Amino acid sequence: MPEESNSTTKTNTELGILEIQKVLPHRYPFLLVDRIVDLVPMERVVGIKNVTMNEPFFQGHFPGNPIMPGVLILEAMAQTGGFLLLNTENDPSGKLVYFTGINNAKFRKPVVPGDQLRFEVEFLKLKRNICKMKGRAFVEDKMVCEAELTAAVVDKE
Repeated sequence: MPEESNSTTKTNTELGILEIQKVLPHRYPFLLVDRIVDLVPMERVVGIKNVTMNEPFFQGHFPGNPIMPGVLILEAMAQTGGFLLLNTENDPSGKLVYFTGINNAKFRKPVVPGDQLRFEVEFLKLKRNICKMKGRAFVEDKMVCEAELTAAVVDKE
């Protein structure tokens, strides 16, 4: 991977949804990161997801007891990590991140409408186009989920 990047590589600066969409290919209803609040290229990223009752998955998960599905918490964490990983590329618009593994995932507390998820993702190992990351999700100061994520950067076809 190139050492220098021409993509959105800011440190300790908030990046809004329009800047996120310049890097991540996801769109509604599957873009699950609202804001990047800290980015240290090649090291770590902190992303925010505001969970509202308007999320389409709450219609069926579960009526009368809305809980964000754990798999979507992991997906939002993975998208946050993908933002970090794509920021190692000179042209992230020509790349995709494929997640190749999720290990040691633990869910510690339900996430409900009104919560704000804060994802902290850091590189553990980066070799060529494969990356291993550690991710943690918090609501306020309570960890709600953690996992190790493995991903590969690939060219868009």
